Amino acid sequence: MTTIKAAVCHEFGKPLSVDDVQLRAPEMGEIEVTLDACAICHSDISYAGGAWGGSLPAVYGHEAAGIITSLGAGVNGLSEGDSVVVTLIRACGNCVCCAGGAPTLCETPYDGDHGPLKTADGGKLHQAMACGAFAEKVVVDQRQVVKIAPDIPKDAAALLACGVITGVGAVVNAAKLTAGQDVVVIGAGGVGLNAIQGARIAGARRIIAVDMSEEKLAIAREFGATDGVLATSDKPWRDAKHAMGRGADAVIVTVGAAAAYTDAARYLAYGGKVIMVGMPATGAKSEYEAANFAAVGQSMIGSKMGDAVIQRDIPWMVDMYSQGRLKLDELISGRWSLDQINEAIEDTKSGSAKRNVIMFK
Repeated sequence: MTTIKAAVCHEFGKPLSVDDVQLRAPEMGEIEVTLDACAICHSDISYAGGAWGGSLPAVYGHEAAGIITSLGAGVNGLSEGDSVVVTLIRACGNCVCCAGGAPTLCETPYDGDHGPLKTADGGKLHQAMACGAFAEKVVVDQRQVVKIAPDIPKDAAALLACGVITGVGAVVNAAKLTAGQDVVVIGAGGVGLNAIQGARIAGARRIIAVDMSEEKLAIAREFGATDGVLATSDKPWRDAKHAMGRGADAVIVTVGAAAAYTDAARYLAYGGKVIMVGMPATGAKSEYEAANFAAVGQSMIGSKMGDAVIQRDIPWMVDMYSQGRLKLDELISGRWSLDQINEAIEDTKSGSAKRNVIMFK
């Protein structure tokens, strides 16, 4: 066992504690990655706040990048010293979903209570989301990482592990947007900005950002939004339809708010799709008139992690970044040390940040 520093959640809704914890060596098919960077995702904040329950104590964090420092037996195609993006997508490769090309929906459960982490005294410590990357090192399955060029900045690379593939993938993979179609993105935070980038890359005619903040709408335009609509206005879907001249072919809901889902269909054109990305708290409900969907051929589609196939999508996005066609550096609002993680979380919760990144080096 190796002793490392990690930010531990001991009680939902309370500040994380930076503790000494134990990390075991990688076993069959696993690798150890010494992290350079881990971004803070709203999913981490929701889990730590108790929105979805879960086992405690726990180490969250799932949007990371670093260097492989140890290999377990049976690892193929990776070597010590490789630079990698570390994701939460732990896919078995054998279940029906994995075999069907949907690794984000892997049906094989993972027991984070019996993962590689222990408390300093050897007690249970949950490896949240199969990652536990609010820590100096992680041990993960080899399928959870993608090798990248060593000259790609690790803070930018970390964003590819969740926020970027989720937002871009929601448009490209889930909505299957084609050139000339119109898109509404509800929420201009980290995932929303990447959905906007995805719509731009896919060749959307109009990209309407909807948010409660004028500041965020201005930022959305920098990432490719053609128009911005304040969610606080009276019937904002009317403003969006006015800008498009019609309803949207796809509405990407990136915020975890039930009210946003209730209103999402109001933005749609006939035959349009609501892509459900943001995750409200357990038990939150939205309401729809089902007949409206049936009458005009509309649909609702859940999208987990942008339906990404990481070995396909992350190299593509790295190339787009290297060519200057995908913004990553511009997504980073601040860089913080592990000891500052609670400050970074509060800054993220304030709504002003795009992505805050914990830097380990």
